[in-house]
Amino acid sequence: MPEGDTVYRAAKRLDAALRDGVVDRFELRVPALVTADLRGETVREVVPRGKHLLMRIGAMTLRSHLRMDGSWHVYRPGERWRAPAFKARAIVGTDRAGAVGFDVSMLALVPTRDEETLVGHLGPDPLADRWDAAEATRRVSLDPRPVHVAMLDQRNVAGFGNEYAAELLFLRGILPTTPATDVDAEALIALGTRTIRANVALVDRTFTGVNRRGRTTWVYGRAGRPCRRCGTLIETGALGAGPAEERTTFWCPRCQR
Repeated sequence: MPEGDTVYRAAKRLDAALRDGVVDRFELRVPALVTADLRGETVREVVPRGKHLLMRIGAMTLRSHLRMDGSWHVYRPGERWRAPAFKARAIVGTDRAGAVGFDVSMLALVPTRDEETLVGHLGPDPLADRWDAAEATRRVSLDPRPVHVAMLDQRNVAGFGNEYAAELLFLRGILPTTPATDVDAEALIALGTRTIRANVALVDRTFTGVNRRGRTTWVYGRAGRPCRRCGTLIETGALGAGPAEERTTFWCPRCQR
């Protein structure tokens, strides 16, 4: 599940491969951007912003989002792609490396000076250099919706997705339906910050401290299975800001009250 830590690692990998390279191949395979051409421009940097990835090329910024299934691959010149070509939505190549975005979404190309029109709505990012924990806490603590929904709202805090919300709420013993105004938002945000910063260095994130397949989560993806702490069966439901934004929730009815 691509979340803030996934995007952070992808941005660092792309930056290492493309920075200071002159673009010799540039394709955006979406109708609105199919004529865009940045060949001859220099890749200045690639940076993450919450779940958004910003590739700054010349005076322009290419924004992409991984959503559920997207990924960016880095290839050596002439290396065979490891995914079907029909899934490629963006291609940025230089003389020393090529980057291909498979199933990436929300592609947009704007002058870098206008970048905030794409990501200015995002809340504080715990993986950013300028992380404002107090502001993230304030936004979540004032949100009257279920805390699971409040944590997923990228306007409150950028980078946490469904897996993080489920696991952090378990670790804090909070039911996902609890209004965010009724929880200790400061402690929740502090735990989230520590967890995502620890996971950013790992290939596969873990919330249990165990890096073995099937042992990395407490409740996420474990509906109907025994709670690792108390043995009670994990329950599941759905929550979201609206019907189109509902996400599956997981919780232990004994540990989260």
